[in-house]
Amino acid sequence: MNPLYEQMNVSVFERMSSLATRFGAVNLGQGFPDFGWPDEILEAAAKAVKEGSNQYAPSRGIMPLREAVAAHYNRHYGGNLVGDHVCVTSGATEALGAAILATIKPGDEVIILTPAYDSYAPMIRRGGAVPREVALQPPAWRIERDALERAVTDKTRAIIFNNPQNPTGRLFDSAELEAIASVARDHDLIVISDEVWEHIVLDGQRFTPLSSLPGMAERTIKIGSAGKIFSLTGWKVGWMVAPPELANVVARAHQFLTFCTAPNLQAAVEFGLDEGDAWIEPMKQRFARARDKMTNGLRGAGFTVLDAASTYFLCVDLKASGIDLDDESFAAEAVEKAGVAVVALSAFAEDKPPRHLVRLCFGKKDETIDAGVAAMARAKELLA
Repeated sequence: MNPLYEQMNVSVFERMSSLATRFGAVNLGQGFPDFGWPDEILEAAAKAVKEGSNQYAPSRGIMPLREAVAAHYNRHYGGNLVGDHVCVTSGATEALGAAILATIKPGDEVIILTPAYDSYAPMIRRGGAVPREVALQPPAWRIERDALERAVTDKTRAIIFNNPQNPTGRLFDSAELEAIASVARDHDLIVISDEVWEHIVLDGQRFTPLSSLPGMAERTIKIGSAGKIFSLTGWKVGWMVAPPELANVVARAHQFLTFCTAPNLQAAVEFGLDEGDAWIEPMKQRFARARDKMTNGLRGAGFTVLDAASTYFLCVDLKASGIDLDDESFAAEAVEKAGVAVVALSAFAEDKPPRHLVRLCFGKKDETIDAGVAAMARAKELLA
């Protein structure tokens, strides 16, 4: 067996969700919302199943969806994208995999900023390259250009950049974006920019695509996700957006991963994107209310909660909350003894990760948040 997979643990999200089911716990670990999807898009999907195609779609995606993705970004960020810039994939994780495999060759190095989504490093290794971690430090999680520069070698091929960032909830500022861009320009690097949380930006802040910075459009592969935009994570409809010469190469990697994505779901996502953006602001407000409710509840129970500006995740500092257990021990004890599943932040890094933080998903209904906060309070009483 391939030792990369033979020795690899099951994803922390799968493990914690399985434990939540086993112990009947509130699942605040895996990042899926239990509210927020537009019913009209579900109706469009049902109609497409009955009346549309249920056979193979074009590998790069149906052209109406590719054009809808391009038009959506042109409306929000300006630019002149067309369908040829877009390749539809079976979720953003597949898009990341295709982008990584298309970009690197054996012996290359790829910089990742940790804590980082846990698919990055395994996919880099699967392509024969080496991940090089640049650790962001809590609680600010700021990107420092000097740290990035020190990580670059003559083997560096790419940077994987996640903004807004899972798991920290950071929305990086203009100086941090320029730090990424300047290092990429100076060393002729590709940036795979994981921007799936781009519309879940709270408190009136505005998201800036990395490709909009000077000299970045030609070297950026943007990753997007209908699952995140519409709170329909189980649909697994994502995409890559890049200059046609890059998009053509990543599309060749994609064709031998999943080949194509369900055409009826593609048609429903096209409908959602084409119907306009009136749903975005109400969605942001609902996620902001959920974040505030969970944050206030946890702080009321004596937890130290780090601020979250985006995504639907927040982090709890166990040590500052008076809990001496490391994050993995707390997660294991909390799900079994207190009835709440959380994710240890150390799962998002390999090189000396912080072990005093856990991640919770606040994209939940009020009753789910109330039950989760009550269970966290029980965990604190039992484990502090």
